[in-house]
Amino acid sequence: MQTAAETRPPFGKQTTAQRPCQRNPSHNVGYASAARPYEANGLLIRAPTADNPRMSVRRVLVVLACSGSLLAPASALAYSVASQGQVAWVRRAASNFVAAELAGNGSGACAILDAPLRRTRHGRTCAQRWNAKLAKLLHTSSGRARLRAQRRAIHSAEVVVHGNVAWIALPTPLMGGQNRFLWTENCWMLQS
Repeated sequence: MQTAAETRPPFGKQTTAQRPCQRNPSHNVGYASAARPYEANGLLIRAPTADNPRMSVRRVLVVLACSGSLLAPASALAYSVASQGQVAWVRRAASNFVAAELAGNGSGACAILDAPLRRTRHGRTCAQRWNAKLAKLLHTSSGRARLRAQRRAIHSAEVVVHGNVAWIALPTPLMGGQNRFLWTENCWMLQS
């Protein structure tokens, strides 16, 4: 005795008795069974979709697009919300800030800071405070590595500009805050 799998023709070939849509041979019977009322009404009986291995071109493209979007790196999916000029200015301000930090230039870092952050505190100017802070930061290899990683990440970071406030998405904060820039004094200044 042969099983159903042995009597089935090779993959992709169907006999006339195995077409995906067949008319039920018992459609003329007047008695409908309660379990299968569609057979008595002469409706078509469709073969299960698992038995039909063909896939349309549209479905193949949808599957490929979905799997490709899952495999795409996050940086390729990131985008910036602003004009190209605004994004470039915010990235340049962040880059100038990190470059000044890497060089140990406290006055260069202060030039990017917003006015309230640049004021004199406890008799020390902004440049003096930042020179002391940068000396400690650059003394450790982890501090230098963090700054170099920020410098590399700025080029492809997502930038969002909303009015006169901008945010840049970096793996670590520039100054311990939200990497927020404010448009003041005719340029982008690091606010927090």
